[in-house]
Amino acid sequence: MSAFILAIDQGTTSSRAIVFDRDGVAVGQAQKEFRQHFPRDGWVEHDAQEIWNDCLALCRQALRNAQVEADQLAAIGITNQRETTVLWDRATGEPVARAIVWQDRRTADYCQRLKQEGHEDLVRERSGLLLDPYFSATKLAWLLEHVDGARRRAEAGELAFGTIDCWLLWKLTDGRVHATDATNASRTLLFNIHGQHWDEDLLRLFDIPASLLPEVRDSAGEFGRTDPRVLGAAVPVTGIAGDQQAALVGQACFQPGMVKSTYGTGCFMVMNTGAAVHSDNRLLTTVAYRLNGETTYALEGSIFVAGAAIQWLRDGLNLITHASETEALARRVGSAGGVYLVPAFTGLGAPWWDPHARGALLGLTRDTGIAEVVTAGLEAVCYQSRDLLEAMAADCAQRPTTLRVDGGMVVNNWLGQTLADVLGVRVDRPRVTETTALGAAYLAGLGCGLFRDLDEIAEHWQPDRAFEPSLEEGERERRYRGWREAVQRVCSDNRQ
Repeated sequence: MSAFILAIDQGTTSSRAIVFDRDGVAVGQAQKEFRQHFPRDGWVEHDAQEIWNDCLALCRQALRNAQVEADQLAAIGITNQRETTVLWDRATGEPVARAIVWQDRRTADYCQRLKQEGHEDLVRERSGLLLDPYFSATKLAWLLEHVDGARRRAEAGELAFGTIDCWLLWKLTDGRVHATDATNASRTLLFNIHGQHWDEDLLRLFDIPASLLPEVRDSAGEFGRTDPRVLGAAVPVTGIAGDQQAALVGQACFQPGMVKSTYGTGCFMVMNTGAAVHSDNRLLTTVAYRLNGETTYALEGSIFVAGAAIQWLRDGLNLITHASETEALARRVGSAGGVYLVPAFTGLGAPWWDPHARGALLGLTRDTGIAEVVTAGLEAVCYQSRDLLEAMAADCAQRPTTLRVDGGMVVNNWLGQTLADVLGVRVDRPRVTETTALGAAYLAGLGCGLFRDLDEIAEHWQPDRAFEPSLEEGERERRYRGWREAVQRVCSDNRQ
């Protein structure tokens, strides 16, 4: 069997394709940012057709860069921004509207109304999620109501719904396969995570026709083969997982209690819990992965803005020209000096879940300069991570002692050390930090038989650097109290 796997990593701001060898080494890759659409305050949209066109071109480019032909691939794995909602015409394969992105807040009032009507307990019990615009169901309901003729066509079986993985699989197979995996299904508000099926009561609550929905499969296994015209050969797609679950696999967090945190556009902390754990601290119970029909669960805390805050400092305020400048600026001043950036640009995620909160920059003095503001942006990532870790510790009655980190932001050594200082735990960075794509490749390898089991995958994980806490505990707590006070200032219940 060929030892090469192509991973498609479709993210919120960019798409990439990476060719991995059997040892998890990237031998060829390509990446491209794509356009973000902001039609109104709190609305975020993507052009699904643009995403597909980019992914196709990137796959071909990555293969050329790796000097690998499509018929040398053992399999393809897909990982994706989750919850983003695509609705398309089954006959033409064309989207009927722009995709509504996970960050989009347009259905906040709808979610609030459902809460007031007393539906959140049902939603949490069945899906493990909260009633929040973050998830797919209310986005899909909005499209059905606001796109001309969409509901009538959906009820007639003419339309298909999917998250980005499902959309890419449809296009790769030229419309022959309409399927997703259990991790992506578990993020829709429509999936019963305990029974592992689309839930009729939830479909009724959100008024979603079942005919729209894809088949739900294991995270590793045969999903279908690419149309030969796509890459030049019919390549099996044998692994799919949402980006954060793929990163959990890429970080080899296969034992209950292991925690990873991914720092990209947002920040997503996931703890493998084995069995399903109900959160009393407004974390999400979600599917970590489903293999051979057996489901492993996780607790997740989602931060909507992490790297996106640095992107805003670069593109919105023009304080920096490249994200790599942030480390030198932070080292120069050491800390933000009491300045707090609360990046609630699209509301606050866990554990606050306030879609109406908006961002703020607090604690400014005459001495505050660019370096302090940029450092506050980095520190905000660390403080938000602690919010999540504290909630996980409360839910599981024990505090994790180690955090495995990945994503584009963690190449910043100052951020790694500050994370350890703010959290008070060791932070481990792996040799391969793009673990989302790596996890997709591992799942595809499992699905096609290239890897025997999870233990074999775990043997591939290698540390790059460990960051030990060095900040005095009193100072750690003082800074964190300041953060909590800043967050309270932007929460919608407290704004004047």
